[in-house]
Amino acid sequence: MVRSEFLAAIKQVASERGIEPEEVIETLKRAMVAAFRKDFPDENEEELEEETIQVEIDKESGEVTLMQDGVDITPPGFGRIAAQTAKQVILQGVREAEKHAVVEEFREKIGRVVPAMLQRFERGKWLVDVGRSV
Repeated sequence: MVRSEFLAAIKQVASERGIEPEEVIETLKRAMVAAFRKDFPDENEEELEEETIQVEIDKESGEVTLMQDGVDITPPGFGRIAAQTAKQVILQGVREAEKHAVVEEFREKIGRVVPAMLQRFERGKWLVDVGRSV
């Protein structure tokens, strides 16, 4: 993937979800560590602590490198093998960041009157559309 495609994908996810691109990148890094720990248990027998593993992402190619104490510990074929595990962690992390962004947005509106559209009344509760959903 060329640089413009990788960065464009990061920016698109961030824009669609209403979060910062840096949050998407940090989520991607956490996902890579989780994928490494799950898919390569023999590689981390000595109980690698998550904090000791650094993830470097080449913004030119999108290639991921795992480092510990300055040494490359990326297993061969890691990117291809870890993709599915990483996908789940990334989706979870992006959802969490999106929810956090929504909470922060509405926190600013506490105590203020805002326009809303009444959607329905169900089991004694009103469902109101204020222009954004989680």
